[in-house]
Amino acid sequence: MIRYNGSLPNGDRGRRKSRFALYRRTKANGVKPSTVHILNTPQASKAVNCKGQHSISYTLSRNQTVVVEYSHDKDTDMFQIGRSTESPIDFVVTDTIAGGQEGEETPITQSTISRFACRVVCERNPPYTARIYAAGFDSSKNIFLGEKAAKWKNPDGHMDGLTTNGVLVMHPKGGFTEESKPGVWREISVCGDVYTLRETRSAQTPGKLVENESNILQDGSLVDLCGATLLWRTAEGLFHTPTQKHLEALRQEINAARPQCPVGLNTLAFPSMQRSRALSSLEDKQPWVYLACGHVHGYHNWGHRSEQEPNTQRECPMCRVVGPYVPLWLGCEPAFYVDTGAPTHAFVPCGHVCSEKSVKYWAEIPLPHGTHAFHAACPFCATQLSLTQGCSKLIFQGPVD
Repeated sequence: MIRYNGSLPNGDRGRRKSRFALYRRTKANGVKPSTVHILNTPQASKAVNCKGQHSISYTLSRNQTVVVEYSHDKDTDMFQIGRSTESPIDFVVTDTIAGGQEGEETPITQSTISRFACRVVCERNPPYTARIYAAGFDSSKNIFLGEKAAKWKNPDGHMDGLTTNGVLVMHPKGGFTEESKPGVWREISVCGDVYTLRETRSAQTPGKLVENESNILQDGSLVDLCGATLLWRTAEGLFHTPTQKHLEALRQEINAARPQCPVGLNTLAFPSMQRSRALSSLEDKQPWVYLACGHVHGYHNWGHRSEQEPNTQRECPMCRVVGPYVPLWLGCEPAFYVDTGAPTHAFVPCGHVCSEKSVKYWAEIPLPHGTHAFHAACPFCATQLSLTQGCSKLIFQGPVD
């Protein structure tokens, strides 16, 4: 999930965690559309009142509702994602606070994430294809699309619709590799069809149907729930990404080279991976960087160009370039790396460090921001990246003989 650098602010708890692993269920719980009813009132439907029957209700007017019953599918497993903590939700997601500190509690006054945001349906047999659908079934096993929701009847006769703020998906071009390029953001309907984006996030008129694209999730697909963005990784894709042990080895390799502050000449060291997740305090050996030029230093208290925001405009003592001065933190979530390269570049302006190709990949992706905008963001903390300089190459000074 974008924003969580390997763990949630208060740790993983039950269905609320920083990463979700999907496994083949002991017993299939997938469903598929079956019977369609056209009713004068939704309350008249046995499908709606029967808690054992999954159904989707499309309210067309006060006098007409189309109810689509769903029957058991022995060949698929269904997993539901949303803000609700009710039992039908397998993975509870919380709003992303851009740039929020890992240990902070930030209240959300009004979330834009749906309580029952989406569902992922996976085939139980190889190749275990996973498909995403907008909206999830509630505690009564129903999905309701009211009069104001975007909905329509397709040429083949089946009903479909969109949720209020939508479920957006972006599939990377070329998979999730060193050669990957960002794809195009699309919206997924309740029945899993693919549409171009609406004029605004919650507009009642849907975009155009994209017939040559599908709702099948690919390695590196991004799923935006309007408040949180999820990264989908396949088992095969994760096999080629670095592990926590690999990242720890890279950290130790950097520290073993004994980089030094070119001014204070004190040895610098990245904190342990566990400390990197908890941005609550800075260590004495913490590396700092002048993002405009990339020169890495230890902390020093001079070169300010602004008294109000002392670290936003600092003059580098090595090259005299003026720019932000921030501490460096290793990116601890391996799933965000597109390669196994050494952490050599930092995101601007947050200072999270990972490999060059990983940094440049994320700097090219316009992530949905709220209900109306798109901005590239750091995958580790969701801080909006600089429009003029999304990343900075780090320049370390080795020990002086």
